[in-house]
Amino acid sequence: MPAKIISCVNLKGGVGKTAIATNLAAFAGRLGKRTLLVDLDPQTNTTFSCMEVDAWEKHAIEKGTVADLFGLRSQGNAEGKVKEVKDVIYPNAYANVDLVPSHLDLFTIDLDLAAATARERKLQKALKPILDSYDLIVCDCPPNLTVPTQNALALSTHYLVPISPDYLSGIGIGLLVTRVKQLAEDLDHKILLAGVVISRVGRPAISRQQTVAAVRAQFGAQVLATEIKERASVADAAAKHKSIFDMGDANAAQEFTDMGTEILKRIGVIP
Repeated sequence: MPAKIISCVNLKGGVGKTAIATNLAAFAGRLGKRTLLVDLDPQTNTTFSCMEVDAWEKHAIEKGTVADLFGLRSQGNAEGKVKEVKDVIYPNAYANVDLVPSHLDLFTIDLDLAAATARERKLQKALKPILDSYDLIVCDCPPNLTVPTQNALALSTHYLVPISPDYLSGIGIGLLVTRVKQLAEDLDHKILLAGVVISRVGRPAISRQQTVAAVRAQFGAQVLATEIKERASVADAAAKHKSIFDMGDANAAQEFTDMGTEILKRIGVIP
């Protein structure tokens, strides 16, 4: 079965996107699913949730990062070849989960690729040799619809919208869905909304209950039943380069288990 590819996208930061992407990948790996986690955010939060800074610096120099796959760091290796995806993968970031780490070079990618042809398809082309090696690919995108996010969506079978229960997150969903639909039409590519995840519940927010109620009323069954609470253990897990399932917080682990189960069922990774 071809890999299911899901992008975590939102136009706003601070919505728990990285925690959802990393722990969804970790959950799939715990089920024995061969999983690839692709960090497309130049802030590298997903990368540093999986590996230490020193290890990342060494890997970036010796093996490369996602920036190499876009041709942003196109220096060749000793054999004169540009780095390929098999070179840049960081194996076993979590059990059964490999990582394509990000790089700060992505901050200027829209300028660097301004005149590039088929720039929305570069990631798809780069990952093509290894797509059959995985059951699931999870892309963590920056909080915008610039070139990295466009590449993730052009590759993906599904996309997921994490939101926090605040007003701006709530009103941005409709705009995001409309823009993704337009991009899919422009690229002649089918991509399905896997769902909306309400995250960081309990975080201080204006009109929290009204926002959640409005989102559920507007998007109905597209909103996951599971809500992810704001917990110190989630941040601690990232700081310790672990998944939430290795932190000893049974309640948090159960929430991410329920979330992962809902998502993987929706996209057809598990029955």
